[in-house]
Amino acid sequence: MVALRPTRKLALALTPWLIFACSYDWMRLLPNYEVNPIDVRGLYDAEKSLFGIGAGAARMIPGEYFAAHHCGVADFMAGLFYLCWVPVPLAFGIYLYLKGDRRSYLRFSLAFLLVNLIGFCGYYIHPAAPPWYAMGYGFEPHIHTPGNVAGLGRFDAMTGLGVFHALYGKNANVFAAVPSLHAAYMLITTIYAVVSHQRKTVVALFAVICLGIWWTAVYTGHHYIIDVLLGIATTIVGILLLERVLLRIPAVSRWLGKYISLI
Repeated sequence: MVALRPTRKLALALTPWLIFACSYDWMRLLPNYEVNPIDVRGLYDAEKSLFGIGAGAARMIPGEYFAAHHCGVADFMAGLFYLCWVPVPLAFGIYLYLKGDRRSYLRFSLAFLLVNLIGFCGYYIHPAAPPWYAMGYGFEPHIHTPGNVAGLGRFDAMTGLGVFHALYGKNANVFAAVPSLHAAYMLITTIYAVVSHQRKTVVALFAVICLGIWWTAVYTGHHYIIDVLLGIATTIVGILLLERVLLRIPAVSRWLGKYISLI
């Protein structure tokens, strides 16, 4: 086996994350709303029917309810939780790599990539507007609508940081709410924290952040509960497909072994 320099090993190890980043960026070339119609009203009505708060004409989706009923502590915690959705999984992956647990690192990284690719397919199969769009713009899709911080703007206003305005103001496609990959990332991380036998305190911390992100997605109007549930389902499907199907194929198993030896 050819020996690689440490920097090349690291570059090779980060390849799944690079593919993820490039795949996300490539969606700009063919926006999902050019492939299938945008769902605005259908998802809103389904959310109101399944999870609406109140009765009759006063019935609201959860996002509308929380837009009218929120508090400073919840706004602050929501911002903290949402800041974790990519940095914590990435930090966990780097930790596994530096610890020398290359097999767990690679399984986690491949699961993260596969779940994202499945989620990206979902974006094209069913382009969908987030709750804040229906709440602010109505039910007619307008493809040039800019990104919106929605309820996360309260965190920016409270702290003066403007971090979410910087992140969401540059969002190139707001019609990619289904499934919620915000709901997926920390779930993948929590599952592989268990699989790689991390300390119970670490698993518990990841689980709390995971639940916090799910709650924040709905609380801030960035996702419907339906989106979150579909994000959870996407995670389960992706991990089962990787662990129970792909990695049990002899050729894939041998490839994984060679990959581990290279990194």
